[in-house]
Amino acid sequence: MKRREFITLLGGAAAWPHAARAQQPAMPVIGFLNSTSAAPYVPFVESFRRGLGETGFIEGQNVAIEFRWAEGQYDRLPALAADLVRRRVAVIVATGGPGPGQAAKAATATIPIVFNSGADPVREGLVASFNRPGGNATGVNVLLSALEGKRLGLLREMVPNAALIAVLLNPAMPTFDDQMNDVQAAAFSVGQRLHILRASNDGEIDAAFATAAELRAGALLVGADPFLFTRRERLLGLASRYAIPAIYELREYAAAGGLMSYGIRLAEAYRLVGVYTGRILKGDRPADLPVQQLTKFEFVINLKTAKALAIEIPARLISFVDEVIE
Repeated sequence: MKRREFITLLGGAAAWPHAARAQQPAMPVIGFLNSTSAAPYVPFVESFRRGLGETGFIEGQNVAIEFRWAEGQYDRLPALAADLVRRRVAVIVATGGPGPGQAAKAATATIPIVFNSGADPVREGLVASFNRPGGNATGVNVLLSALEGKRLGLLREMVPNAALIAVLLNPAMPTFDDQMNDVQAAAFSVGQRLHILRASNDGEIDAAFATAAELRAGALLVGADPFLFTRRERLLGLASRYAIPAIYELREYAAAGGLMSYGIRLAEAYRLVGVYTGRILKGDRPADLPVQQLTKFEFVINLKTAKALAIEIPARLISFVDEVIE
């Protein structure tokens, strides 16, 4: 072999690894869109990562995640969704109520969407049906905002002498009207007086509790809402200050000192969203993945808070409760 040919051969061999690396597929990017803020949702993001891991995807190793948080300002969601579309992410994960899913669906008809929402995804136009979504979206339905009537019933059993019950809802929540209608219908059927309180920021939360105290409300129902959930420490502190018995949507409230909660395990919903996201990254189509529904609900009572409020828990509720926090 001539010297020139030998040098050319060596040069070509040295270039092979670089060429091979250039041909490797880029790491897929997941766009994670949420209506709230990062800190309160750390446990749920970890559950999402756990679901991803079950399908073989580890953040930083073979998948990247770009987070977009609306910080409780639901009107920011369309712009954040559009930004992820421009980023050309492989999948958009839309969590934190129905707003993110709606914003993502309006922003793209081609990028797969995995949502986590308490609203009816068929009525919201996200999917054609639960069993056959049919488009570019699928996900998990958690039925949180559809349980306000059930929570009202449990609250009335816990505080049977409450002549007036206050209901705190976020008017910025897309399901606000449905939540209000649900709880009002439940109250009307049993002759319970209600007063609807509205709050979409900290100042309005403070004012709502002051109003409930002025009206001498005997109990409070805090509606399902991602923003209100991120303000749970404030809500629990005010409930304690005004000594008002309250029911909430998620176990995390009761674990942190709330009187009681009734709803699903939100961490499990995020895990399932992670599993679906991983399956789509592997090639499954959203149209072929049925919308999952969490049907296991848990009723949690904080015994210490009940004692502080001088509430004697009815025997029927004790028999019905899933967890008593002491």
